[in-house]
Amino acid sequence: MAAPGPGPDHGADPEAIKRHHTLFRAARRRKNPPLRRSDITVTDDAAVKRAVKAASLGNAMEWFDFGIYSYLAVTIGHVFFPSGNDTVQLLSSFATFAVAFLVRPVGGMVFGPMGDRIGRKKVLALTMILMAIGTFAIGLIPSYATIGFWAPVLLILFRLVQGFSTGGEYGGASTFIAEYAPDKRRGFFGSFLEFGTLAGYTGAAGLVTALTAWLGSDTMEAWGWRVPFLVAGPLGLVGLYLRMRLDETPAFQKLENGNARASEAADPVETTAKGDLAKIFRQYWPTLILCIALVGAYNVTDYMLLSYMPTYLSDELGYSETHGLLILLGVMVCLMAVISQVGRLNDHFGRKPLLMAGMLGFFFLSLPSFLLIKQGSIPAIIAGMLMLGLSLVCLLGTMSAALPALFPTHVRYGSLSVGYNLSASLFGGTTPLVITGLISLTGNDLMPAYYSMAAALVGVIAVACMKETARKPLAGSPPSVETKKEAAELVAAQSPGPKF
Repeated sequence: MAAPGPGPDHGADPEAIKRHHTLFRAARRRKNPPLRRSDITVTDDAAVKRAVKAASLGNAMEWFDFGIYSYLAVTIGHVFFPSGNDTVQLLSSFATFAVAFLVRPVGGMVFGPMGDRIGRKKVLALTMILMAIGTFAIGLIPSYATIGFWAPVLLILFRLVQGFSTGGEYGGASTFIAEYAPDKRRGFFGSFLEFGTLAGYTGAAGLVTALTAWLGSDTMEAWGWRVPFLVAGPLGLVGLYLRMRLDETPAFQKLENGNARASEAADPVETTAKGDLAKIFRQYWPTLILCIALVGAYNVTDYMLLSYMPTYLSDELGYSETHGLLILLGVMVCLMAVISQVGRLNDHFGRKPLLMAGMLGFFFLSLPSFLLIKQGSIPAIIAGMLMLGLSLVCLLGTMSAALPALFPTHVRYGSLSVGYNLSASLFGGTTPLVITGLISLTGNDLMPAYYSMAAALVGVIAVACMKETARKPLAGSPPSVETKKEAAELVAAQSPGPKF
């Protein structure tokens, strides 16, 4: 547990404490009452697994949608923007990719506080509906050759719908899993959220690769690019069904019922479900800054590898689009195979060691990785991408447990949504655009490595500044355990031993 805050005898005369020891002890117990068995949440394993499945599927759909767009960036540039310079078309396509991120903080500011007021489940269902509508609609937009100026306008409009819905997705999904999971296994269960991320990217890359190989570039540009977007509609309905069947998280239920007697570590936290943005910025701004720095470093490296890399391989280094996607697919499957083990490791060793390993990996290995990728041989490209991938999986498997623990229950959804999406907007979605622009400006195709190293340096500083939260209750929530025996042991541990 975290260290308790100033108690009722803070600053009192030591002599007075000695003379009136019983009185001061009673005051301390009144301020920090010992846990009762009814205060401790004993998790239902089946309910936890249902929650993890539904949250992870929504996250998979989000990244399936964003993955489709990034993997089809070159094709979308041809379809929606006037013919001319290839680099200008690609920049226009990535600018439209980034547009969705500009509205994400707005979505976070709307959906986050709403999730703290009316519950996590309802808001996650709403974001799922909006994401499915936005993605499906993109697949129906006529090309620039058909309706001219209105084609990119409609593309931007539905990208804004996607971005707005995404503003409430990650913060809500990670909060949902964190509040369902037992304290000792939050890292393991949280890692499945990012398993969903990789599954979404893998599904998108696999579908785009298969369609490109089957239809060919000309047919893909004519109509084949629409198929992946249209697939997102039915997927959204499946995700909505799974989410609507869930119960609200135990932590939010206790908060809503007014009986969330938390541990001593969480005692100073208010137990109200107000998602007040002004309060978040006023009271939690230091933690918000830490969250933005962590997410910024993580998102730059994430989007650089999982979104931008296929374009880099084909557009900057001249490899075929299919080969680049197939290599990335293999790397992502490898990451999916180990990510739950990273979750177990950060439960055992702590969040900070795993996050620091990932950040240092990107700082020291980015340049060697890109030099290997530039060699041109398939083994060298795979080795370079695996080096980056193993650094990334340390972040992916840990961040979804570390970020929700930064904020107390009554503002967790709102604070995390605001911090995550501000950072994703500034540093995540702009990554392909910035890197493409830097390469065009400098002529140096190692710019992705330098950009990644700069982000990792910020991440190293942020990880050094954060507190360890592994195996501890979430702030503002009572302890969460897997068995009644663990709950009884927690209560018994507070009882003073017999004095002889």
